[in-house]
Order: sequence, then structure tokens, then C-alpha cells
Amino acid sequence: MSKQTVVTAEPGKQELVITREFDAPRELVFRAHTDPEIYVQWVGPHGMKMTIEHWDCREGGSYRYTHERDGQKYAFFGTYHEVTAPERFIGTFEFDGLPERGHVIMGKTTFEDLPNGRSRVVHQSVFFSVADRDGMVRSGMERGVNDGYEKLDKLLAAI
Repeated sequence: MSKQTVVTAEPGKQELVITREFDAPRELVFRAHTDPEIYVQWVGPHGMKMTIEHWDCREGGSYRYTHERDGQKYAFFGTYHEVTAPERFIGTFEFDGLPERGHVIMGKTTFEDLPNGRSRVVHQSVFFSVADRDGMVRSGMERGVNDGYEKLDKLLAAI
């Protein structure tokens, strides 16, 4: 039972795919991605405090949250285009800390049933450019994803 997070970023493509398996049913893993009271407990790197400023997880809804460490705040926001429980959600993601706007990422996150009460999450992100995608990879996002999923494993075991 692999819990390895696989990040796939093929050279020259505008796409990034993150795949991860969990020892929890997909309904619970979906809820952990869409319920703000759970989401705030696990997303992001270790040592950062997360605050949800706005959360409306429904088709046409939007969200905004911040991560903070040592007085430095990083804001993220986006909109939900589709929310189909417990199979998938589709929406945008943007980082508010870039010098200019317009680096919007379109994402689709799917939740798959696996045997023995397990599940798989596949998140596909499409960027406006290869440079945007490569910048995200270089930003250390993989560490943040791994840290977050580590926290989510512990949280799912406790629910």
C-alpha cells in the first residue's frame, strides 16, 4: 500500500499531475478537500498557519485563504466550476503574491474508490504556459503537497 505522492511534470508541457493514495474511503477524502473545518487543518507545509478568509465550495462558489509564517502571509484564491460529491471538483487556483495577475491554474481533482476502504486522489493542473508550470515546480510546491498529505493521513486516521 503505497502512500507515495507522485508529481508528474513532463518537460515542455503545461500540465502537472499529482497522484496520492489514502487509507480512507473516498467520501471522507473528498470531504477533507471540501469542508473548510477539515481543510484548514492539513493543507500546506509544516509550520505554516492557515486561515480561511472565504469558503463557498459549490458550483459557482469561490474561496480565499492565507498561509502565514514569521509574519509573512501568502494568499491563495479561486473559483469552483463544478463540485460533484464524492467524485470530483473542478476550479481555478491563483497565488496572490506574484508581481502581476493572470497566472491562473485550472485544476481537476478526482477521487477514486480502491479496495479495502482505500482511495486515490488525482489532481490535474493546467497552466497558461510551460514557464508558469515550471515556476510552480521550482517554488517548492512538492514539499508543501507532501507535508499536507502527511498531515491529512494523520487526520483521516483520527476521524
